[in-house]
Amino acid sequence: MRTIPLKESLTVEFKSDAQRLSDDDLIAAVVCLANSEGGDLYVGVEDDGRITGLHRTHQNSITLAAMIANRTNPPVSVRATILTEDGRQIARVEVPKSTRLVATSTGLLQRRRIQADGSPECVPFYPHEFVSRQSDLGMLDYSGLAITGASYEDFDPLERERLRQLVERYGGDRTLIGLNDEELEGALGLIRREGEKLIPTVTGLLLIGRESALRQHLPTHEVAFQVLSGTEVRVNDFYRMPLLKTFERIMDQFTARVEEEEIQLGLFRVPIPNYDVRSFREAFVNALVHRDYTRLGAVHVRWEQDAIVISNPGGFVEGVTLDNILVTEPRPRNPYLADAVKRIGLAERTGRGVDLIYQGLLRYGRPAPDYRRSNAQSVVVSLSGESADRGLLRLVIDEEQRTQAVLPVDSLIALSLLWHERRIDSSTLAHAIQRDESVARLTLERLVETGLVEAYGIKKGRTYTLSSAVYRKVGQPDAYVRQAGFDPIQQEQMILRYVREHGQITRRDVIDLCKVSSDQATRLLRKMVEAGQLNMIGERKSSVYVLKK
Repeated sequence: MRTIPLKESLTVEFKSDAQRLSDDDLIAAVVCLANSEGGDLYVGVEDDGRITGLHRTHQNSITLAAMIANRTNPPVSVRATILTEDGRQIARVEVPKSTRLVATSTGLLQRRRIQADGSPECVPFYPHEFVSRQSDLGMLDYSGLAITGASYEDFDPLERERLRQLVERYGGDRTLIGLNDEELEGALGLIRREGEKLIPTVTGLLLIGRESALRQHLPTHEVAFQVLSGTEVRVNDFYRMPLLKTFERIMDQFTARVEEEEIQLGLFRVPIPNYDVRSFREAFVNALVHRDYTRLGAVHVRWEQDAIVISNPGGFVEGVTLDNILVTEPRPRNPYLADAVKRIGLAERTGRGVDLIYQGLLRYGRPAPDYRRSNAQSVVVSLSGESADRGLLRLVIDEEQRTQAVLPVDSLIALSLLWHERRIDSSTLAHAIQRDESVARLTLERLVETGLVEAYGIKKGRTYTLSSAVYRKVGQPDAYVRQAGFDPIQQEQMILRYVREHGQITRRDVIDLCKVSSDQATRLLRKMVEAGQLNMIGERKSSVYVLKK
């Protein structure tokens, strides 16, 4: 049975050794993987996956690993293993992802990428790409660099005033308001002093630079706002202005299209927007702050028929993946820019803005934000515009009013799963909240304590459903009974459970609860009355059934 991959990928490379793979080609392949995501190099395998075997000069794994370390700069420590596949020997060389730029001893620099057809290739690693790589690895803050050739006069006084106004409007760091211009710019990292000169940083020019200076010194900066109707583009605006001005323009475009309806919840009227403002703002600011400003391409905001899709050049930074985006420590690609935006008040100060994005969707009963279209070249998030689920919204708002606190993200995810899946266990929730099962179990047990959730079973077999009180409040009492642990064919037990919970049952309730016909419901109720389990009160269609005392 074959134990190696069938084809090449970003992290899998095949090299033929039938005619003896040259040392230069082998080292180049190692460098290519190390400068990308790392991976496995299989020597003795053709490009199409056929196994042709190792040349005798590469059959010593210790010698192979030593040769690679000696001919890479800085040395790459690999693990080489000799395997037997289809009766032939091959070498598996495990190449770690390097935290530094790696070259061959002769100075060759390469990186690995995926082509349009999905196949991988090794390409030259050019000097202008070094900054992007170092930023991804957290070794360099491009946004904090002084811009050679820029001057203090490249700052726009109107944008500086806009900055102060935004601090007040969004509740930013108010100590910034009383500072003079130079103190303000120094506090936010907008300038660097070089001798007697004040030189704008990348962050400074992005936030308060003149448009002409941005075009000259930061030509990669661009933001697009598009409104799509099917294949038709109704709005297609591109901005190359300072970030603060761009932020206000995009927010104006957004708020002009937000629609609200109101529902009555007890004594309160609750507005339901088609898109949550804070959720959108946080997602958009994240795209501005975390984009790779060394790469060409715009931050795109696309208002589609049933979603808003926000994308930015540059994939997730080192350490952030789809599997840990909810729990990983904040790791901005541009720390100087991220810190300035937080202090101005445009982004969540704790760095957990992703929590706000999730909350803004889940509390209205909408799907969680979808990052699955992200890749190594861009981060893409889709914010659903589905109609709000009023039942789940009522549940969330009632609980928040009772506790006078916003429900944490883990609880919102749990309630959303329970609402849609009806029954879950701690393992299911652990996967959804990207935490240990013990944390998921604690989240569910806390919801049990509030009365929102009921638990069934013990230890590993323990499962959870929304409580009868929740289903009763949202007008779905029969949904509770169907999820409370009874087999659907045990109709009598289901009916008795329903009556115990709600005091009585009608023939129509039995039809909905047991999914039976009108005649079947009549016969079932008659049988339970004759067996002494129920008493019938009233006559014919108006009759109700209660427990026999």
